[in-house]
Amino acid sequence: MQYEPISVFDMLKIGVGPSSSHTLGPWRAAERFLGFLNQQEQLEQVTGLKILLYGSLAKTGIGHGTDIAVQLGLCGYDPVTFDVEKIDTTIAAIRQTRNLLLAGSRAVFFDPTTAIEFLFTETLPYHPNGLTFLATLENGENIAKTYYSIGGGFVKEEGEDAVLNNNVQLPFPTDDADDLLRWSIKTGLSISEIVAENEQAWRSEQETNEGLIKIWNAMRDCMYRGCHKTGVLPGGLNVRRRAAALNKKLIGDATYASYEEWIRLIRNGGSNFRYTLDWVSCFALAVNEENASFGRVVTAPTNGSAGVIPAVLHYFIIFCTNTEDEHNTPERIRKFLMTAAEIGSIFKKESTISAAMGGCQAEIGVSSSMAAAALTEGLGGSQKQAMMAAEIAMEHHLGMTCDPIGGLVQIPCIERNTMGAIKAITASQLALQSTPDFARVSLDEVIKTMWDTAQDMNFKYKETADGGLAINVPLSLPEC
Repeated sequence: MQYEPISVFDMLKIGVGPSSSHTLGPWRAAERFLGFLNQQEQLEQVTGLKILLYGSLAKTGIGHGTDIAVQLGLCGYDPVTFDVEKIDTTIAAIRQTRNLLLAGSRAVFFDPTTAIEFLFTETLPYHPNGLTFLATLENGENIAKTYYSIGGGFVKEEGEDAVLNNNVQLPFPTDDADDLLRWSIKTGLSISEIVAENEQAWRSEQETNEGLIKIWNAMRDCMYRGCHKTGVLPGGLNVRRRAAALNKKLIGDATYASYEEWIRLIRNGGSNFRYTLDWVSCFALAVNEENASFGRVVTAPTNGSAGVIPAVLHYFIIFCTNTEDEHNTPERIRKFLMTAAEIGSIFKKESTISAAMGGCQAEIGVSSSMAAAALTEGLGGSQKQAMMAAEIAMEHHLGMTCDPIGGLVQIPCIERNTMGAIKAITASQLALQSTPDFARVSLDEVIKTMWDTAQDMNFKYKETADGGLAINVPLSLPEC
C-alpha cells in the first residue's frame, strides 16, 4: 500500500451542498483549472470555454448542481466563503447575459446551455466522475485539462499521483486499521491523541484546535438553520422539509433566542429512548435538508452523508455529557472529530468514499462507521472498542446502493442520514458492551469486503439514477 498521509481537514471540509463528488469536487476542479491558466499566464487570453461532464457527473449532474458548481468555480468564488444566498442570482446573471467573469477579471462569452455538455453515454476509464475543461485562446490555441472528482471533495488531475501530502512525514503513519491499532498498543495513546500528534506535521496544535472548532461551528450552524427552516426543497420532487416541524413538535411552546438556549431546552426535556431518537433524527434531517438546498455544510466524509457525524456528535454533547463536564465540551468535540476523521481516512485509503465507485455504503456506511468510533472513544471505550464499533457500523451498511430519485440528494439520501446516525449509536453501544478480543470480524476485513462489494455492484446502483428507487418511484409522487 502506498504511503498516504491524510489530515483531519482533508476528511472534514466546509463547502456547499448538495454533493461533495458532484458539487464541491467540480467546483474545486474549476478552481484548479483557473490556477493552471494563471500559472501559464494565459488567463487573460481566454476567449471561449467549454466543460464536458462524463459518466455519473453527466447522469446526475443537474440534480447535484454540477453545472452550477463549475460556473461558480470558474468565476473564482470559494465554496467555503461564498454567500450561498447569492447562488441563484449569480447563475441567473450568467445565463441572462451569456457572460462569465473568469476568475473575477476576464469577461468571456459563456452560454451555459451549450458550453456545458452532459455526455450521458461516455465514461472516462479512471473514475465515473470525470470532467474536462476546454479553453480557446486569442491566438486560436486550445487548452484541455481533465479532472476526476473522486469522492469527499477530493480532486485528481488526469495523470497526477493520487496520493495526498506524500512529502509529509507523520510520527504515526497509518495506512490501515492494523497500523492504527499497533500504534495505540505501542504508545497507549487514544485514536484522537494519535491524530493530534500527526496533525502537528502540518500545523501547530493551536491551529488544529481552532480549525476543528471552526468545523464544528459550521456543523452546528447548519443543524440550527435546518431545524428552523420550512418549505419545499428545490429540484422538482416537491419534498417538504421535516426537521423544523419535528423540532417544533419536540420543543412545544417553549421559546428561545439562541442556539445555547435551544440546547438547554432539549437537554431539559429528558432522555427517554423515543425522545432521544427523535432528536437524533431531527439533527440529521436538518443537515441534509440544508445540503439539498445548496446550503453550507461540512463534508463528513461526503455531502450526501453530511448529517450523520453532526447528529451523533450533537447526541454526545446533549445527552451524554454531565452538567459538571460541560466546560470540557470543546475538547470533547475536537477529539470526536479527530477520531472520526482517522477512521474515514482509512476507508479512503483501503476502499472508497465515492458513491459513484461504491454505492451508498461508501457514503452513509463510512460516515456511520466514523461516528461510531468517535462516539465510542468519547464514552470511554478503548481503542479496540472504537474500531469494533466502526466495523459493526459498516458491516450493517454493506451492499447499500446509491439510487437517488431524479438524481437529487433527497430521496433516499436525507432519511438515510438518520438511519446512519442511529446505527452508529447502536454500534457504539454494542462495542462498549463487548470484548473486542472475541470479535470475529476486524475493521480491515470489513473495509476489504466493502471494496469487494463495490466492485461487484452493478453500475446502475452507483449514483447514476439508472436503477432502484430512481426508476421505480414516479417523480410525481410526494415523499412518504
